[in-house]
Amino acid sequence: MASEAETAYELFIGGREAPSASGERRTLTDPATGEPVATVSFGSRDDARAALEAADRAFRESNWASDDGARRARALAKLAALLEARAEVFARLETRNVGKPLREARGDIAYVVRTLEYFSGLADKVEGETIPVPGPRFDYTVREPLGVTVHIAPWNYPLLLAVRSVAPALAAGNSVVLKPASLTPLTAVAFARLAREAGIPDGILNVVPGSGRDVGEALVDDPRCRSVTFTGSGEVGPRIAELAARRLVPVTLELGGKGPVLVFPDADLERAAKAIGYGIFGNAGQMCWAASRLLVHESIRPALLDRIRRIAEGLKVGPGLEDGVEMGPLVSQEQADRVLDYVEIARSDGGTVVTGGGRPPDARLSAGHFVQPTVLADVPPGSRAVREEIFGPVLAVASFAEPDEAIAAANATTYGLLAALWTRDLATAHSVARRLEAGMVVVNEAPTTFPQSPFAGVKGSGLGFEQGARALEPYARRKNVLVHLGSPKRS
Repeated sequence: MASEAETAYELFIGGREAPSASGERRTLTDPATGEPVATVSFGSRDDARAALEAADRAFRESNWASDDGARRARALAKLAALLEARAEVFARLETRNVGKPLREARGDIAYVVRTLEYFSGLADKVEGETIPVPGPRFDYTVREPLGVTVHIAPWNYPLLLAVRSVAPALAAGNSVVLKPASLTPLTAVAFARLAREAGIPDGILNVVPGSGRDVGEALVDDPRCRSVTFTGSGEVGPRIAELAARRLVPVTLELGGKGPVLVFPDADLERAAKAIGYGIFGNAGQMCWAASRLLVHESIRPALLDRIRRIAEGLKVGPGLEDGVEMGPLVSQEQADRVLDYVEIARSDGGTVVTGGGRPPDARLSAGHFVQPTVLADVPPGSRAVREEIFGPVLAVASFAEPDEAIAAANATTYGLLAALWTRDLATAHSVARRLEAGMVVVNEAPTTFPQSPFAGVKGSGLGFEQGARALEPYARRKNVLVHLGSPKRS
């Protein structure tokens, strides 16, 4: 395993590191300083095909798929242990690549370790069933791996959101080709090296950094691809689904959100304010399940809004590796500009900037992609700043008088990933949770999930689910076997 100071990364295909077929390399920079972090080989369609070939060959020729699952369980458990032993190196690499505070990166790597541990425990439990049928027959099912599965990961949680689908695919016996985001591929390549060290056969896990248009589409549109898992934007997701549908390849899509937080008059305002701050300013708001829309009862709006404003203004913003930093930069200048454009849209539509709304005044941060923690108030519901996913540290606040009004506003979006509500009343909690159009609802909690908890969205937030005991199901087909036992013998 290379050290954090390494500066050159290659593709990882067939258990070996190699430059791209074209020889193209990209320089990655620290989002906090603009300084170079590393260079990485940038894959092409030829590299995508080479990775698919290596994965297909490994699936057919290694014992990874045919073992009883115990070998896969041991390898994934060892991989978890190796990652845990190198957690600090991986966390620092993640921070330097994506910009998030080191504290958050450490939490991400710990979550990856737990995910690997969880799915290692399921690898030898991919079970079939027996089915009663008439006559002298024996009917049963077996669950078999699909073959080569393709995983296209985003840049906001580079390793966490990759392993979230890679782990169950491997546990079920598949081989994997992972395309990390072009901006943040470093921990994925480092992870593949650990997989080799853990005893995962060559070719079972392959990593090809590159563009979505070239590498991503080449992976999905190839007959060796038997499954696609994509986490990313709502614009790209339908294109992935279209390519996969041509060959009836199953897809799992997680495409973002515009999460509402409903705060009722009896809520614990101190706890709610802290959780709302975490839900929108964590990872600089670059989260698919960011709690980006606050719907607060009009009777408590001034008190809650003041608490949130003070939290936003009190956050220490700076480079992720600096002690005490609570919010880092956005991943790129393009992303920072995009976020600030939405703030201007909110202003022009009549909204008010309660706090933030620009770049930090600290001259030390001028070289980085920083945006102030921002709170907007009274932005019209039809504004793009309310309807569209901003993917930055921007909270839009509105008030309501009656619960039905809040629920209608919460559901008035094309997304449906995560929703949150705050109340001390159990009847309100359960009744409102049932009416919210979201794949996940948290009550009196910041956005929170666990490897054993299903992660899914409805409407424009995606298709299928990840995490939980049933997360292996999309990666293992059911085969039915019916055996006629012959005519019963007469005594």
